[in-house]
Amino acid sequence: MSKLIVTPASSPNEEGRILQVTPESAGWQYVGFEVVQLEAGETLRRETGDQEVCLVLLSGKADVRTKEEQWHGIGQRMSVFEQIPPYSVYVTSHDSYEVTALTSLQIAVCSAPSAGNHRSRLIAPAQVGVETRGYGNIERYIHNILPESEPADSLLVVEVFTPNGHWSSYPPHKHDRDALPDESFLEETYYFRVQPEQGFAVQRVYTDDRSLDETLVVKNGEVVLVPRGYHPVSAPPGYDVYYLNVMAGPTRTWKFHNDPAHAWIMTKPSES
Repeated sequence: MSKLIVTPASSPNEEGRILQVTPESAGWQYVGFEVVQLEAGETLRRETGDQEVCLVLLSGKADVRTKEEQWHGIGQRMSVFEQIPPYSVYVTSHDSYEVTALTSLQIAVCSAPSAGNHRSRLIAPAQVGVETRGYGNIERYIHNILPESEPADSLLVVEVFTPNGHWSSYPPHKHDRDALPDESFLEETYYFRVQPEQGFAVQRVYTDDRSLDETLVVKNGEVVLVPRGYHPVSAPPGYDVYYLNVMAGPTRTWKFHNDPAHAWIMTKPSES
């Protein structure tokens, strides 16, 4: 299997974690990512240390508490494929969080370095920017959970729904050079869910010089690491694909560069 794919464990550990990416395991500097699965009544408790954290409720309902805040009964979707914006909680560095499941619960724990410049807060569904990108079979649906327009030190978090037979992260783009204002350097994880679950997504990760050039078959629940290069995604006919992106780098801005060979695809054909 490719080193760019991280596969979930067959069962949760004592904390409920079923998948983990750390900067050390990924061989990079900024992005951390976990998926935690809890049953009703179970609790996850952690300190944030020098990291900021975005807790995304993938499915289920929970009570969430930080040192100074608490929110009861948050969460509304029981599956990501309900395609409604999630509840999330931003937790600043040198804080703590306690998540108690009220139902069967899956949460994504997104993390990156932080100087503690922003308060912990709830990100309610009404605060999530919803948009449609692309046209035809490159149309996909976006939930901007923690975009650069919202307060954070490092993290950018977004989820994407790619209908079956469609492509996303397309035309192929990259953000692997610290060359602002044209391009920003951002590490990125893609956490995939596929419906029906026996399906798969296809993702290619490649650089201009092809020193990295992999075409990946990604199964439900797996994560793809994107340390550099272009990274388009395809949802095969019959299988809808969801992914949660987590990005972070030295500057918190998303400035990408399209593959020049395919940039023409951005131009929507005129209707006759």
